[in-house]
Amino acid sequence: MRPLKMPATIARMAALQSPESVPEKRVLVIFPGTLGDLICAGSAIEEIARHHRHAKIELMAKAELARFAPGRMAIARGHSIDRREVAALFADGDAPASGARDFFGRFDRIYSFFASGDPRFRRALGLCAPGRVTFLPFRPEGEGHVAAGYLRALGIENDAPEFRLTLASDDLALARRALEAAGISPNYGFVAIFPGSGSPLKNWPASDYRELIGSLLSTIQVAVVLGPAEEGVDFNFPGVPVLRCVGLAVVAGIARLAAAFVGNDSGVSHLAAATRTPGVVIFGPTSPDRWRPRGEVVVIARSDLATITPVEVYALVQAVLGRRAENRARQTVVR
Repeated sequence: MRPLKMPATIARMAALQSPESVPEKRVLVIFPGTLGDLICAGSAIEEIARHHRHAKIELMAKAELARFAPGRMAIARGHSIDRREVAALFADGDAPASGARDFFGRFDRIYSFFASGDPRFRRALGLCAPGRVTFLPFRPEGEGHVAAGYLRALGIENDAPEFRLTLASDDLALARRALEAAGISPNYGFVAIFPGSGSPLKNWPASDYRELIGSLLSTIQVAVVLGPAEEGVDFNFPGVPVLRCVGLAVVAGIARLAAAFVGNDSGVSHLAAATRTPGVVIFGPTSPDRWRPRGEVVVIARSDLATITPVEVYALVQAVLGRRAENRARQTVVR
């Protein structure tokens, strides 16, 4: 993957300086999307980090994502996109407020996937950090997966590699505790079920999930995970442990500990796939070629989700579990 282009003068200066002599720089990535969007942009953010290898990469995003990303992505620090300094960039006037100039002016480079088509925002941010802002499309055009589109926006034509999260030991420890409190023993294997999403149109019917869970329980433990998007929605799975409104770090830990996962076209499915856990993802109205989670994921897609049967999904889950068992057996060293 070729690096991002940079001015020749800067390239020559960088070549003359050793890593020890280069002072730490600050680079800000402004990203307005949801969890799935951010995971899809993960490879592009890593490329930005590789290009600015002596810099601290900071993320401005939705508050929950700004808290989650540091340490788990190529991000050192997070900021909420709801900060008043951001709102100031949309205010009327010839110049942005001093608070916005002070905040954004501290960064050596800014990459904004946010409001790149808004002339007022572009002008205001450019005044805060003159000559140091690159505007990138939040919804890149072109065919293929959106992750490759984000890289193309940076001038990189290679296909996007599968993005992987880096989980902390605390993420796994908290996930284990949450599972054990719900009656699941992570050491004996379980399937994580993510039956919700940000849109009811993307949700496979809850009755089908219940039937799938009933079939799985004959051979393996099952844990259902519901996030903030499902708060107040009637997902009822009698007799099955349901973990509600746990934080993203714990959800990622649960996904990593699972033998497999099943989910809809949702941000959590992208999150689970990015933990290296294999899974089955159920797609309906959106295009899996454009939006599928990247990783060891099997996608079953139909425009009418109700035509996808629990029997079909169960067979796919069993195939995923079988492949995982075979891979582990091959990796076992006999002494």
